[in-house]
Formats: sequence, C-alpha cells, structure tokens
Amino acid sequence: MSPNKNTSNLPSSWLWGAVALGALGVLGTYASAGPERFWANWILWFVLLFTLGLGSLFIVALEHLVNAKWSVPVRRIPERLATLLIPAVPVGLIALAALPVLYPGTRPEAAHHPILAGKAFWLSLPFFSVRTVIALALCILGLWVLVGGSLRQDTTKDPAFNFKARKFAPAFMAIFALVITLVAFDWLSGLTPEWYSDIFGVYVFAGAFLSGLAATAISVLHLQDEGRLEGVKGDHLYNLGGFLFAFTVFWSYIGFAQYMLMWYANLPDEVIWYKVRLQGAWRLITIALAGLHFVLPFFALVTRDAKKDPRRLRRVAYLMLGAHTLDIYWLIFPILGASPRFSWPEFSFALFFLGGILLWIRGAMQKGEDMPAGDPFLREGLEFRL
Repeated sequence: MSPNKNTSNLPSSWLWGAVALGALGVLGTYASAGPERFWANWILWFVLLFTLGLGSLFIVALEHLVNAKWSVPVRRIPERLATLLIPAVPVGLIALAALPVLYPGTRPEAAHHPILAGKAFWLSLPFFSVRTVIALALCILGLWVLVGGSLRQDTTKDPAFNFKARKFAPAFMAIFALVITLVAFDWLSGLTPEWYSDIFGVYVFAGAFLSGLAATAISVLHLQDEGRLEGVKGDHLYNLGGFLFAFTVFWSYIGFAQYMLMWYANLPDEVIWYKVRLQGAWRLITIALAGLHFVLPFFALVTRDAKKDPRRLRRVAYLMLGAHTLDIYWLIFPILGASPRFSWPEFSFALFFLGGILLWIRGAMQKGEDMPAGDPFLREGLEFRL
C-alpha cells in the first residue's frame, strides 16, 4: 500500500465549512420554508445516503455469492462505501418525524379514506416505524458480517471468512430484497399511498445498484491517481464499466416498462402519479432524467474501449450519481406542488449532506488495507485478464 492515503484534494477545513454553512441553512429552512419542504429535503438525502450505502453493500455480497475473483482487488472500495449505512441510521430515525407531515397513510384520518382504509394498518405510524427500525438493523448486521469480517481478515489472514461470507451472502440477498422494497414502498411511493406499482421496488433497486457502482468506479480511479491499488488494470475497469452500462439499460427498461403499462391501461389511480410529472416544468425534469440517466451514459459506454477508459468512466460515474440524485428528487418533490423547488433550502441541504458524506468517505478510505490483504483469492484477482 502506498503511504499516501489522502482521499480528496479538498482540504478538510473546506468540507467542515460546507457542513457548518449547510447546517445553518438547514436549521433556517424549517421556520422559513415550512415543515413540508424541510422534510422533503431530509427524506431525499436519507434515501440517497441509504441507497448509496446499500447499493455498495450489495456489490460486496454479490461478489461472495457468485465467488467472483476479478473483483477481489477492488472489493475493499465498496466495503468502505457501504459504511455510509452507519450515518444513515440516525438520519433515518430522525426522518420518522416526517411521517405525520408528508405521509397521508400515517394520519388517523387514513382509516376513513376509501382507498387507504384497506392499508391503514400497514401504513400506520407505529408499524411504519417498526419496519424502518428492523430494516436499518438488518443492514447493520450485513455490514458487520461482510465488511467487518473482511477488515478483520486483513490481520488474521483466516480464509474461513470467505466460506462464512459465501454462506451468508444468499441470506443477505433476501435481506436486501426486503429492505430495498420497504424503502421503495414506504419512503417513496408512501408519499402518494393511493398509487402503487408492482415493479417499483425493482426500479429503486436498479438506481441503488447503479449509485454503488458509480461511487465504486470514482473511488477506484481516485485511488489509482494517488498511486494506490497497484495491480488494478484496465480489465478490472472494463468490468466496472460493463456493469454500469448494463444496469443503465436495466434501469431504463424497468422505468419505461412501468410507465408504458400504466399509460396503456389508463387507470385513474395509476396515471395520476405520472400526470403531475408530465406537466409544466416537471416534464422538463422528466426529459432531463431520461437523457442523463440513460441516453448519455448509454452512448458514452457503448463501445468496448470506452468501458475501460479512465477519463470517460469517471465522467459517466459522476453523471450517474447526479442522475440518481435527480431521480430521487423527481420521485419525492412533486408532492410539494406543480413546480419544481430548488433554491437556498435545497442548496443548504446539499452542502450539509454532501460535505458530511465526503468527510465520512475520506475517513472510511483509511480503514484497513486498500485491498483485502487476507483474502486467499487476491492474487488470482490481480492476475485477472479478459
């Protein structure tokens, strides 16, 4: 490992300054912009933080599940990124205070609503809160087993961890399916509980996995620039680029399939969700989302050489993280009205959370070796060639 472990060119003082400045704006948002806008921003950043951490942990579990060798040299990167689930826990617990403000199904009057009455128990505040706590606890369990065990293996060099992780991986996939579905249906579609989609959980899964892949690619390239991750070559980057390309197409397919089926059926309780997103300024956001989340990355990575070109891969990865943020914004903010909202409240939340996320990642990148040094398959992974 290189002794240079600086993980960002930005001075820490700048990041702490951004967090402090953002915190002032966040505190002022509740009084000046109203509780609805405050909590909409809080939910946006909770979902973004949570899906980024969970998507990264999914990458780790997937490697163990399929016993992949090529990804062993870069596995420590999504392991470190997955620790974002730790700060996501208090952020998620605080977000429970948004339920009476933004989620109609948690209010007492939902029991008398013609549609929500049948969902009253599921959407109730106590059961919603219990599900959230259980989901967060299950994620921390997965983090402790898969990431904590890998970090301990750096010291112990015990190959038994690989067998334990491979046995745990199928169980974690079941946990992941449950948790990502709860996030999709509780925290996102729960904002409009009259509407539902059978494949909405798959749509959110695709975005979470893409965000984890994008963050992993950016971090790998950044560490390579610093002289770390020696042995990670173009073939490793090609596989990361291939995954990004494939799941860009998958996200687009699921998103379009959901829209097409609802458009074709033309049922009032389904199309109302899309109606607000296809009118006025929201239509421009929808078109921009399609372009940024599919068209641009698709053509940028469609060739073989593009998938392992560091400069292009970095640009597409940053684009995907931005598009994922826009996607969550598009899922949440239409509940506030017919026009998109973006001014100093949103800017303040972005400063606060982005600064905090970068500081956390900077600290996480110091954890353990840059590669899982105790993994018996590391050498085989370093020798990987397409």
